[in-house]
Amino acid sequence: MSDSANLLIGGCTQGQINLNLRMANRHGLIAGATGTGKTVSLQVLAEGFARAGVPVFMADVKGDLSGMAASGKPHPKVDERVSSIGITDYQQRGYPAIFWDLYGEQGHPIRTTLAEFGPLLFASFLDLNDAQTGLIYSAFKIADDQGMLMLDLKDLKSMLNWMKDNRKDLESEYGGISPNSVAAILRKLLAFEEQGGDVFFGEPALVLEDLIKHDFSGVGVINILDATKLIQEPRLYAIFLLWLISELFEQLPEVGDADKPKMVFFFDEAHLLFDNAPKILIEKIEQVVRLIRSKGVGVYFVTQSPADIPDDVLGQLGNRVQHALRAFTPKDQKAVRVAAQTFRPNAGFDTEDAITNLGVGEALVSCLDDKGAPGIVEKTLICPPQSRMGPLLEQERTEKLAHSPLKGKYDTLVDNESAYEILKKRAEELAAQEVDAQQDTFDGEYATKSTARSSGGRKRQGVFEAMAKSAARSIGSSIGRQIVRGILGSIIGKR
Repeated sequence: MSDSANLLIGGCTQGQINLNLRMANRHGLIAGATGTGKTVSLQVLAEGFARAGVPVFMADVKGDLSGMAASGKPHPKVDERVSSIGITDYQQRGYPAIFWDLYGEQGHPIRTTLAEFGPLLFASFLDLNDAQTGLIYSAFKIADDQGMLMLDLKDLKSMLNWMKDNRKDLESEYGGISPNSVAAILRKLLAFEEQGGDVFFGEPALVLEDLIKHDFSGVGVINILDATKLIQEPRLYAIFLLWLISELFEQLPEVGDADKPKMVFFFDEAHLLFDNAPKILIEKIEQVVRLIRSKGVGVYFVTQSPADIPDDVLGQLGNRVQHALRAFTPKDQKAVRVAAQTFRPNAGFDTEDAITNLGVGEALVSCLDDKGAPGIVEKTLICPPQSRMGPLLEQERTEKLAHSPLKGKYDTLVDNESAYEILKKRAEELAAQEVDAQQDTFDGEYATKSTARSSGGRKRQGVFEAMAKSAARSIGSSIGRQIVRGILGSIIGKR
């Protein structure tokens, strides 16, 4: 269904419509109303890239893309479409797939460290104001200066509490540290944890090379992120996808315009990347999309309307597959006009009228030619997928995970020493020093004031409790409770 230079998308009255693999890193858009065939187009393109030896990453929002790992089933309508398009080498088959899930339930967990995620994305995700964002930057900077790793959320919480309690010593170098701002950030972190977002931060962190794999025959592996639960937290979904392509941009070498991409991403529900996003985040997305093509990475947005994508980003999406849109309201009519204006016109039909009359499985398609110029838009009958159109059964998914080449690599969370453990150790050492000092004082008083013997035990316990509570406050309540339990537990146990 594709040669070494082209990927077959479908057929029209003029012949077959192909995507030029040399231009696939110029990005693309798959758009259309719900139920018009966007998922099938995504599936067909992903299969074509995989056959060409290009690894693929896609977010499975509805849960039905897992079927790409299994073979499709014969059907008279499939045979009819194959014949209409003139496909001579169609065969139903499954594709090598690796399943991922941020929550580790339907695939391998994906994690990163706070240090790799960085303060900009993290502050944007929490929707912090300028003062709070400055504190996040300070926390990362102080951790770096003091040689402490920031791996997970408990590291950040410990650091923020420590900064608050030591702000007088830190403010001359790192600027003002407002206790109120620290408290506001901690409240947002608490809400984030209750939503389950804390599972994203920790180790072992994702190794990007594990997304760029091939099977023994050279077919690109399709990485399928189960996003059926993640999509319920749209901000985390959007920030995660942006982090992923940002990491690829930073880590992959320059390759220029190669014969085919090194990797291709499909971002379903792409409008979530931009809805209510701050300007600095949208600028970051535009920058990454513009520059990442030189790393050999193609990014394909999947959404209902081109109007969902900012103009600066939309202008960089050279390959277009537009399914039907409905024009029931003035807003819908405007979206249709916007979609029509993104195509190079075809003298044979009115593009705006065609968009509202396309059938299921039909699309208007325009791909870049060898010189990078947009092709004339064509009414296209989209190829049928070779893999299953629908989800895997639970047993099938379990079997795929059991035989995954990454089985065991990411499944167990590892808690290495980082800022939390270092600050906890410092507090315990400080507490022990204060215990020794108070013990010496107490022993001296005990030797000279024998009449105070009966009250000495109570005083010692009171001193120890005050010391322990002070140490607890120095690094925050979560660590402090552990110190109180440890020190007071041993004291009370010896009474």
